[in-house]
Amino acid sequence: MIDIYTVKYKVFFVDNKNVKYNITNFVHDLGWEENDREISTRISFTARNDETARGYLSTLIQPGCLVCVSAKDGNGKYKEVARGNVVDWGDTRKNSAHDLKCVCYDSLYNLQKSQDNFYFRSGTGTKSRIKQVLKKWKVSLGTYQGPDKKHGKEKYQNRYLSDILLSILDDAVKKGGKKCVVRMEKNKVSVVPLGSNKDIYVFKSSCTNESTNKMSTDKLITRVKVIGTSGDEGKDSVLATVNGLTKYGIRQRIYTRGSDETTSQAKKAAQEILNENGTLEKKLTVQTPDVPYVRKGDMVFVKTGGIIGFYYVTSVQHNAQNLSMTMDLEPTEEVAVSKNKTKTSVSYKVGDVVTFQGGKQYVSAVGKKILLQRQEKQK
Repeated sequence: MIDIYTVKYKVFFVDNKNVKYNITNFVHDLGWEENDREISTRISFTARNDETARGYLSTLIQPGCLVCVSAKDGNGKYKEVARGNVVDWGDTRKNSAHDLKCVCYDSLYNLQKSQDNFYFRSGTGTKSRIKQVLKKWKVSLGTYQGPDKKHGKEKYQNRYLSDILLSILDDAVKKGGKKCVVRMEKNKVSVVPLGSNKDIYVFKSSCTNESTNKMSTDKLITRVKVIGTSGDEGKDSVLATVNGLTKYGIRQRIYTRGSDETTSQAKKAAQEILNENGTLEKKLTVQTPDVPYVRKGDMVFVKTGGIIGFYYVTSVQHNAQNLSMTMDLEPTEEVAVSKNKTKTSVSYKVGDVVTFQGGKQYVSAVGKKILLQRQEKQK
């Protein structure tokens, strides 16, 4: 278990002369976050802009400087939880206070802010395309545990690089691949499936400050029309229409069959779109004591306010100042959608004996360890 009263943080920065400084004692407001549909980690902090032996802190920390955040609990060792380069820099004076405020992003921020053009030939795999994008932009690929499906030819024109990466992975999901997240681990990119974390943290009512459970039809897709190549007159040929929960009205998405796809494969891709976007959006937000090691894409276990089950973290905001954390979560269940019907299969359910790569399960605050043995899931 984790006792939040033993959680400690350290903040370092490296100046333009490659000198490392520990500024933990100067920092009085610190947070970092990973948000949905973004690939870069954001760090923000406020530090007393005191005069040191080498000058004011604001003369040492400049835009582009590397900032690293480490954390530990109990008698454990410090572990890096976030790093980024200073993007926003501000020297603020108010009454007797003199502060330096900075916002930092990791190396993937450049891919969020940059556009490029790519053409991929038919038959190239997911991993190959991801590597091609990263190599061109001189970003190192570390762990790759994502899908490796074959894709049709694709041309990206003036697209943000982060959108290109996410689009490639989304297309792999339509072809039966696992959903993944793209994130930095130290100075390398990792592509990992949802729920691949070794340690599963448990959040019970006793250690959950607030929870909000919502459902919405706002982003619902209820019909996917599959079309082929336009004829001589420019009219689309409709190959299939796949219906879902049309009782909520017709909200149609067009899927164009790729040049390398059969009609059957295109219909399967359309069905995957319905499975992914054809049910009510369920969003659970919980605010808990801070566990610095929780990242976007991790699996957690929640038991609070009538809610019980395994969830994937879609976004997380850590607040080191008040030792709190806010997570947006989605169920780990898989849903198959047919006309006005859904069928849900749950990868993990309460009572299952599961394996999570040999790690441990923790309660996020003072409390007892939940009894979930990491053995092979019994079939």
